[in-house]
Amino acid sequence: MSQESTSPPAAAQADDYLERRALRRGSAGWVLLTGLGVAYVVSGDYSGWNFGLAEGGFGGLAIAMVLMGAMYACMVFALAELSSILPTAGGGYGFARRALGPWGGFLTGTAILIEYVLAPAAIVIFIGDYVESLGLFGLESGWPMYLVCFAIFLGIHLWGVGEALRFSFVVTGIAVAALIVFALTALPDFSIASLDDIPVDSSAAGSSSWLPFGLLGIWAAFPFGMWFFLGVEGVPLAAEETRDPARTLPKAIRWSMGILVVLAVVTFVAAAGARGSAAIQEAGNPLVEALQPDGKATTLSRIVNYAGLAGLVASFFSLIYAGSRQLFALSRAGYLPRFLSLTSRRKAPYLGLLVPGTVGFLLAAVSGNGARMLNIAVFGATISYALMSLSHIVLRRREPELPRPYRTPGGVLTSSVALVLACAALVATFLVDVTAAFIALAVYVVALAYFGLYSRKRLVAKAPEEEFAALAAAEAELTRD
Repeated sequence: MSQESTSPPAAAQADDYLERRALRRGSAGWVLLTGLGVAYVVSGDYSGWNFGLAEGGFGGLAIAMVLMGAMYACMVFALAELSSILPTAGGGYGFARRALGPWGGFLTGTAILIEYVLAPAAIVIFIGDYVESLGLFGLESGWPMYLVCFAIFLGIHLWGVGEALRFSFVVTGIAVAALIVFALTALPDFSIASLDDIPVDSSAAGSSSWLPFGLLGIWAAFPFGMWFFLGVEGVPLAAEETRDPARTLPKAIRWSMGILVVLAVVTFVAAAGARGSAAIQEAGNPLVEALQPDGKATTLSRIVNYAGLAGLVASFFSLIYAGSRQLFALSRAGYLPRFLSLTSRRKAPYLGLLVPGTVGFLLAAVSGNGARMLNIAVFGATISYALMSLSHIVLRRREPELPRPYRTPGGVLTSSVALVLACAALVATFLVDVTAAFIALAVYVVALAYFGLYSRKRLVAKAPEEEFAALAAAEAELTRD
């Protein structure tokens, strides 16, 4: 009598593997996702962008902001189409996996992960600085403050995605409302003469009062122009937790970008025009500085200062979410250790939250250099932008018949503009902080070595992004036959 095998069939094993790595579906509609897109970015309206004035002056930063805004607009339109085709937690990695193969998928996913692990580490330092400057409960910036921030906000994420997104939405609403109040208060003091008051470097080619550091200053200001929009591309990472993602994601991405453009223009012009570009070019809190011409705090400046803290919290909280979902997708597909994609009873990727959170805390506690970590994050971001834009072009050319519930206005021309500007922004990171660029490059090389020598041969075929790519390969083979 033959003995039957007690091991479960391969299909059951695959189902069990994915069941233990499932997110809570249908937790977010387009309104919450729009709030998430704004939350990723809103801290950049409160600080960071103004350092671009020291690189390019008002005119240089204004041109850089317009060009980087165009890059993001073109890219998010391309991402809206891609997310309607493949609405999974992999986001950019999934798009590139289909278009550029496993290497392209890993290159893109790793670049996104660098951005979303380093940015929260930088922002938690800024949160500590804000709390200390406000004198809240006598607290000081340092590792205990960073630890408390990570512990509290990781805890909310572990509670559940619906609760996390609603918390983010409320905090983001406070930060956006304060930006509107700031602009309305600062604009009465607006003066065109204040915009171009930075001394001109006559030795710089093409220098003028509007371009005090010449034409090269425009290029050097690119990374700071990005700070008005950095992170909005993370909306597709919520795909598997979204209701009707093929329709919801494109709508949320477009609305997020529209709101961010308005906030960027209003904030930039109001702050520089009210106090002067020279006065705020090196300020850690430029909006507060713009409301204190005599250096004395007012009721309104204190309100904006507290709102700046809310904006930092919103971005910190949301970027933790984005990083955990990108890590979850890469791990589920086998690009990174598979245990990192296990989910809890509440369908939260607990190790995908705790591991990058621990790394971020250690980086903040040991380094304390928020500006450098943000520059490393920008380096990773620009690589991912170029690869995601290229993915859109490749899929449009190679698979024109692929069902597209949403189509990018302008087609490949739109994504080509994003690709060219992303490459220009990548080069600009070397102009601003060459050390940060090489640190990011070194991390990238180590990650690629891990993939090439180990995980490339251990990918999980049943992961949604891998299954989607395998289906494309099978269809291509049938076509050839």
